[in-house]
Amino acid sequence: MIRVVLPAHLRTLARVSGDVDLDVEGQVTQRSVLDALEARYPMLHGTIRDHVTQQRRPFLRFFACEQDLSHDPPDAPLPDAVASGVEPFFIVGAIAGG
Repeated sequence: MIRVVLPAHLRTLARVSGDVDLDVEGQVTQRSVLDALEARYPMLHGTIRDHVTQQRRPFLRFFACEQDLSHDPPDAPLPDAVASGVEPFFIVGAIAGG
């Protein structure tokens, strides 16, 4: 079971009040986690990744085990602590401005 922490605006859109627990088949990667998330919550399709390119949307970042994984390849394995459900996979809304 993979635990995903969503930013408030995506929790509201998905109508969830806390962390999301997902079953992920096969290797646990950013792509497999996001595929499972969008399959379970179709209203999130296109909000985290572009519909066509499947690239991460600007102003969203991915973190796990105190590491910024935002620029890692989408098919790179996530840390074992995330794959085992010990640590969550964070989707964080970035803050911009000056």
